[in-house]
Amino acid sequence: MSKRIYKNREKKMLCGVCAGLAEYFDIDPTIVRVLWAVVSLGYGIGLLAYIVCAIVFPDKSEVA
Repeated sequence: MSKRIYKNREKKMLCGVCAGLAEYFDIDPTIVRVLWAVVSLGYGIGLLAYIVCAIVFPDKSEVA
């Protein structure tokens, strides 16, 4: 079975993007959230990337 990236709305804070990425890379969602916040504050592109991912990534229920 191949791995797929999706939004995990079961562990969501906003849209579930960071939780889905954390599950894909098998790491703690808090680490992904902190890294995403650093990128957003440091480079400014993180917020736009999050919005795009929230629109593009399918829900976990749609993947299964």
